[in-house]
Amino acid sequence: MVSETNNNFYTGFFKSDYLTEKDKYLFSKTPPKYKFNVIGAGMIGQEHIKVTMLEGRAKINGIFDLNENSIENTCHFFRQQYPGNKLKVYDTLESACQDSEVDGLIICTPNYTHVDIVKEAVKSGKHILLEKPMATTLKDTWEIKEIAKDYDSIFQIGLQYRHKPIYTEAIHEMLERKSAGNIKNISIVEHRVPFLDKVNQWNKFSEYSGGTLVEKCCHYFDLLNLFAQSRPEKVYATGSMDVNFTDFYYKGTKSNIIDNAMVTVNYENGIKAQFQLCMFAPMFYEEITICGDGGRLKAYEKEDFLPINGDRTYLEVLSGENGTAKTAVPCYPTVIQGSGHSGATYYEHKYFIDNIEGNYKATATVEEGFWSIVVGEAAERSIKNGEVINVSDMLEQDIYSKLLE
Repeated sequence: MVSETNNNFYTGFFKSDYLTEKDKYLFSKTPPKYKFNVIGAGMIGQEHIKVTMLEGRAKINGIFDLNENSIENTCHFFRQQYPGNKLKVYDTLESACQDSEVDGLIICTPNYTHVDIVKEAVKSGKHILLEKPMATTLKDTWEIKEIAKDYDSIFQIGLQYRHKPIYTEAIHEMLERKSAGNIKNISIVEHRVPFLDKVNQWNKFSEYSGGTLVEKCCHYFDLLNLFAQSRPEKVYATGSMDVNFTDFYYKGTKSNIIDNAMVTVNYENGIKAQFQLCMFAPMFYEEITICGDGGRLKAYEKEDFLPINGDRTYLEVLSGENGTAKTAVPCYPTVIQGSGHSGATYYEHKYFIDNIEGNYKATATVEEGFWSIVVGEAAERSIKNGEVINVSDMLEQDIYSKLLE
């Protein structure tokens, strides 16, 4: 039915400027139901603006950021991309959160600011989409989890990788269809270029990012946790800073983030998982392999910057005599896939609004966000001290014992 289509999606493929409004039916634009404010107007903030406006049921009402250059750049981007739409710039975080015209807040500021911003945001009672990672320390992550526990509105964590085409299909095959039987082990690989530049280069310092395995790799630990369907029990990791930013200083402080690692996770239900990271590869490459007692799934996504035509994604399920085999090229429509993180951010927003409307869709919960940080923090500690980290001991030391004080 036309009434159920996303007209912004249609206009991404077809020209309609030659039509007057009275001649538009497929291309007519339904006024958005919701207004969102974006807290943090950097690169990721612009991605959230883009997918909100593309999805169409909401629009971006305004932005707040402490950096004048980010505000100016995002306002310029907004004027160019969405002529005729107004973008409000707020003077304070409080005013951005408390605006009565706004239905939801999208928080995408640097990691170390999240806990303080959340404390202000929840006063509004508005729906919240908080970018990953939830925070940079176990203490702050636990505090956000407790704040959100009884929150009446939607509180979603931006672990959107689970909505990438390869992982969406892997979830369907392994957790819904049980195509490979009972999962026994899981492996994820990420090879990519170094961390990109950020305002004040905060992502080059563990103090502000939480460390590489928290900042970037919480996505993959969320996926490992999701496929394992269990709590992590023990974590062992090796890693180091071998290539990237080894001589990088910012305002007199030397960068201290790792650029490669191997992480092993044992889960309470017996499933074993591993994660391999290399951040000095000339590409973006992700691969997941899941082995069960009835088969194996493998999927990958790649961007190698080469002028050679080829599939950017691939998925296979091999079940032997237990069932059919499958190969596929998981993808979304071009306009969605190109909107950010292989289309995952678009579906993150789509499901955010679905949940606001009471049409439940599975998205990353605050509880799941917390456990993604638990694995990342355990891995960072294991690298530092060279020991296997018992997760329950770590939580007892950092969280539970302090609750009794």
